[in-house]
Amino acid sequence: MPDPISNRFKMSLERLEALKEELNYLETVREKEVAELIKEARSFGDLSENSEYDEAKTEQGKLYSKIAELKVLIENAEIVDNIEENAPKDTVTLGSTVRVKDLEDGFEDSYEIVGSQEANPRVGRISDDSPLFLGLKGHRKGDVVEVKAPGGVFQYEIVSVDNN
Repeated sequence: MPDPISNRFKMSLERLEALKEELNYLETVREKEVAELIKEARSFGDLSENSEYDEAKTEQGKLYSKIAELKVLIENAEIVDNIEENAPKDTVTLGSTVRVKDLEDGFEDSYEIVGSQEANPRVGRISDDSPLFLGLKGHRKGDVVEVKAPGGVFQYEIVSVDNN
């Protein structure tokens, strides 16, 4: 029997609310817009050679697919707080903002540890499933850690940990 916890999507309450708002918009406003496009395209006549109709039906398929995806995310959402229970306050955990220094080139960068649904590495938000987080998890300021990533093994020094 599959583990129901593994099918959960970790996210903040804010992310869940944003998904619900998007779903509501798609099911109300956007669905009516697409239905109107189909109705208008039908009025152009022969459907077998009607590119507007084909495009509108494709758009409808994409819309229904997105609605289904959002429903799965919402139904399987696991709300996570900023700090994992029982974790010492000064350790890297889900919700931490951690500053690390790459020991190879001396480059420093900050990352916020978030659930997979909120990850966006381009803006410094990394998933709690990422190799970097898995290497940093449970460590404290001053610790030197090895991170095994697809690109190789990297060494980082934890410069700071903020769990506020």
